Amino acid sequence: MQEDDMTVNGPFPGGTVDWSGENPGMYLKDSQDGPFVGLVSFFRVVLSPHGRGQGVVLLEAPDAASSSPEALNVCVTDNEPLGRYLVENFVSNFGAFRGKPGLSGMEFRALHGVSTGGVSTGGVSTGGALPTSYSEELKGEGVEISLTWSGLGSPFMVDMAAEQSATGKHRMYSLFVDAGEAVAIINGRRLKGRAQSRDFAGRRSSTAFLAFSETWVRV
Repeated sequence: MQEDDMTVNGPFPGGTVDWSGENPGMYLKDSQDGPFVGLVSFFRVVLSPHGRGQGVVLLEAPDAASSSPEALNVCVTDNEPLGRYLVENFVSNFGAFRGKPGLSGMEFRALHGVSTGGVSTGGVSTGGALPTSYSEELKGEGVEISLTWSGLGSPFMVDMAAEQSATGKHRMYSLFVDAGEAVAIINGRRLKGRAQSRDFAGRRSSTAFLAFSETWVRV
């Protein structure tokens, strides 16, 4: 982290900002009515009680309370205290992740630097070309992950009241972009499942999405 990282949360009208940044996700199923078989929550945080950080929470086997070379359940991050904070207080409350044994057996691994196409943001390289596709590639301890969202829709804003949000304690603001398709490659193998439709924020949406300027305000 840089010395000028913001390590304290700040006041906000009606509450306190707990964290703000980017949080694209892939919640994948084999069928519309089936269980989630692959879960991804990418994060690039610019403000939190633990400073800045980036990485990914990835459950290749959401219903397995362990991680193995054949099915990784990992949080790969350049700021482990931040990663643990997000998992404990936010990701574990997201509907697709809630109650999943994979979180309890998840490994935390260090994120290493990587550059793709000459563009680098520390441990994560950013590629793709909005508005048609978007990608993130990560290299960490014993893991290489490529995430691609495509078939992107029109951006829309979400202002979700605390009683409707995942935590029940935070008002959540974010710019969302639905993705018709999402592909995650982990150590050369594709994460199971495909994006499906869902009801979200009063509209028909997708279980694969980009979420930018996402801000969680504790009220």
